[in-house]
Amino acid sequence: MPNTISTKTFRDKYRSASLAQLLRRALIAEAICEVDRGGNKTIQNPYGSQPTVTVQALAGTYSINTYTTTDDTLTVTYEIIVAEHVFDFEETLTRFDLFANRTDEQNFAVAAAVDKFVLNTLVTNAGQDYTAPTGGFGTTANVPIIVSNLIAKVAGFSETYRGLYLVLESIDLVGVIQTQVAAGFSYADSALRNGLITTYMGVDVYVTRPSTFFTGTLGTSFTNQGKRLFGVKRACTYAEPRGVRFEEKGVSGKTGMEIVTFAYIGAKVWANNSELTVAIINNGSSTSASASKSPSLSPSQSPS
Repeated sequence: MPNTISTKTFRDKYRSASLAQLLRRALIAEAICEVDRGGNKTIQNPYGSQPTVTVQALAGTYSINTYTTTDDTLTVTYEIIVAEHVFDFEETLTRFDLFANRTDEQNFAVAAAVDKFVLNTLVTNAGQDYTAPTGGFGTTANVPIIVSNLIAKVAGFSETYRGLYLVLESIDLVGVIQTQVAAGFSYADSALRNGLITTYMGVDVYVTRPSTFFTGTLGTSFTNQGKRLFGVKRACTYAEPRGVRFEEKGVSGKTGMEIVTFAYIGAKVWANNSELTVAIINNGSSTSASASKSPSLSPSQSPS
């Protein structure tokens, strides 16, 4: 019998009113990107060439320069979708709200897929690259060197007032945490007491699960295994027209309802400020660890 729940669900007492949620990874893309949920398929961002300035002795004369305008467009080209069928007897005879549970799980599965797609798109199209010293973030002595070099790559641009971000995988925290607690006096004390991972050297640190940056296919092909992401907040955009949506519909020949959750998605590193996004080649033991030691997660947790 397809899609059925085991007979244990009919009479046993449950710990909560709904099925326990699976482990869920943190979502990051919305915190670092400009997000557009309008109904448009494309977002236009034309930009002009930089003007040439002349410094000369007092003369009162000048030359006319030419300039060019370049079109740059974010186009929504992918959809993320998941569908399941909940039979009426499953909903009626179970002692929890199965329909609400499946809707909630699907919503998060789509949101997690959007997050993974956006982060990998930003790494792939970053305007700058940085190769970390051997050992990457997993080596304590490397952390201040890496972060200071990354800050130097975007320092001096006016957009940095928006704030800086660094996206790591959880396996990188070994070096980061040890660096923080070994820092001088009050900062180390704060790190020891409060687990100060959220910021380092003025950079907001976001942590995701292993294999978020991956080599494989998620709508399009990515080759980001072992890479990490750094940049200026809101320098990139992702479009998700009308957000995550769902439909429920009856299906001929089946009782119950079919649940479909979906979103349309496009992401863009804008050409005129692409240097504000940096792809990091982690260059450490955690590069292979992210593939070999990733926990076994369900498709709803780790879309790939």
